[in-house]
Amino acid sequence: MHHLSKSIAKGFVERIDLDTNFYVLKTHNFTNDNQTIKAKVDRTYIQFHFCVKGEGEFVFQPNGYSLKIAEEHSLLLYNTQKDLPLELLVTPKTTVISIIVSIKNFHAMFSREASFIHFLREDNGNTKYYSNEPISPSSMVVLSQINQYNMHGALKALYCKGKVYELMSLYFNTSEEADLDHCPFLVDEENVVKIKQAKEIVIQRMAEPPTLSQLANEVDLSLNKLKEGFKQIYGDSVFHFLFDYKMEYARKMLETGNHNVNEVGLKVGYSTASHFIAAFKKKYGTTPKKYISSQLN
Repeated sequence: MHHLSKSIAKGFVERIDLDTNFYVLKTHNFTNDNQTIKAKVDRTYIQFHFCVKGEGEFVFQPNGYSLKIAEEHSLLLYNTQKDLPLELLVTPKTTVISIIVSIKNFHAMFSREASFIHFLREDNGNTKYYSNEPISPSSMVVLSQINQYNMHGALKALYCKGKVYELMSLYFNTSEEADLDHCPFLVDEENVVKIKQAKEIVIQRMAEPPTLSQLANEVDLSLNKLKEGFKQIYGDSVFHFLFDYKMEYARKMLETGNHNVNEVGLKVGYSTASHFIAAFKKKYGTTPKKYISSQLN
């Protein structure tokens, strides 16, 4: 159940045990070839896979059925009827972070909220559950922290466990907020289209975004419906969502090494470097320059 085999010669697979029957796999394919990792996972486990970069494909034997996972998308796998051994094909330059947790541990994690999570409900106890979702900007921040932190011994597992709990909270908050069964407002497809349009507008104009009133007028929604609908679909307010998006965009620009701090700050809408540095530190707990240095070590 816990055995991990890997065919990655120059790549890297790290397993971090968080608790009994609860662990994280960090998979990086640094090679120029497709690579495969395998792990024995039985039906008593839930699998969460987050493709941070690149793409992968899960193969289910013996019938060879497969599910692809794209960059910045997640895949949830759970089936009470049969085992789902992990066989993941990762393309070159791909990073996937996987959380493997027993249903018993997962129930304990969400005991009070179990009725709000589809596959934990008693009437779904004999069903399979697969879910392929885009990763939210907030979740990408946490995944980056899981991927990049540098600690040793017991502190590594403690830090990672805290981040996994944070990631799970964000995952189910977004998923459930966007659940049509629980959000009557979203049954109106026209409103959904308008809310998605609003998201695209603030992303495209993140350096100089419109006010909420202007945005509501542009997409032809009342201010209350805009705020309510955005929260239901994306799990956050418009400007909290935009802040997380801007910081993630800035982090990726910095990692390329092709832009200085001033250029990145201007790109995401900060007229002065000091304001950008303060915002970046608020999100990541460090300055842009220190963050860049940490990536070079």
